[in-house]
Amino acid sequence: MQNNQTKHVYSPPMVHVVDDDEAVLDSVGMLLDSIGLTNTCYKDAKVFLDAYSEAEFDKQNGCILLDIRMPFISGIECQHRLEEMGCRMPIIFVTGHGDVPTAVEAMKSGAVEFIQKPFREQVLIDSIQKALQANLKDQKQLEIIKTTQAKLASLTSRETQILEAVVSGKANKVIAIDLHLSQRTIEIHRAHVMEKMGVKSLAELVKVVIDASPTD
Repeated sequence: MQNNQTKHVYSPPMVHVVDDDEAVLDSVGMLLDSIGLTNTCYKDAKVFLDAYSEAEFDKQNGCILLDIRMPFISGIECQHRLEEMGCRMPIIFVTGHGDVPTAVEAMKSGAVEFIQKPFREQVLIDSIQKALQANLKDQKQLEIIKTTQAKLASLTSRETQILEAVVSGKANKVIAIDLHLSQRTIEIHRAHVMEKMGVKSLAELVKVVIDASPTD
């Protein structure tokens, strides 16, 4: 079970290169091949979005190198559509000089970097490696959240009540009065909660619950 839960975190990340310039696709693809980074190239944003929506790859593991000016669908529009589709992969925008203000605005919307054309190979590699590291960290955090949420789902309704009271800072005596139960009963339920959540202290319990809470 554990292997299934964490498989995609440790599988090779994919660098998705989206650009309408065939020469750029060829050169970037060869560069990434030369340093051992798995990559796929797309001639425009529509092709990439179609591939993403059809789940032809792990939707969260990797990063996206995205040109801003493309026919049919711009890089900015592609970014917005990916956000609507729940994509969490970091986006690096590739821009011409006149697109810099647009790229800055794109970063405010969540892009991690923008690179101006023509770019140096090492600058591109460094940006991609940085994005992949950020993605790996994000994926590991998502796995922790999913595991915690599964543990929370395993609690009984009474245990959930007590957990919420404990996390809010209430003492066992107060919880017992609120729920019309004995303090000993609360202590037993609380011990079961700690065991199911895999924690050994109140501080640890509060932390895992807060970390698994939605941030949006």
